[in-house]
Amino acid sequence: MVYVSAPPDVAAALASTLVAERFAACVSVLPGVRSVYRWNGAVQQDEESLLLIKTGADRFEALRQRIVDLHPYELPEVVAVRWQHAHEPYRQWVLDSTRP
Repeated sequence: MVYVSAPPDVAAALASTLVAERFAACVSVLPGVRSVYRWNGAVQQDEESLLLIKTGADRFEALRQRIVDLHPYELPEVVAVRWQHAHEPYRQWVLDSTRP
């Protein structure tokens, strides 16, 4: 699972591209996220969407690079969390769906 925050106006297009290009089996787009963060020495606040990207660990590096290439932020959030447990048929579907 890879977490990526993005501006609401680009989140759906980013999600669609990642699935179409087989970097992700599925991307859930959670709208209405309010992010509070420090940037350039000041506290900022923005409305964002959170993308929950389902992919295999072996696809992370390629996925990360594609996100960096497509993302409008200077420093996009790309955080991977390994699945400790998953429903095996779902896990296999994710792996099958992300094979080039």
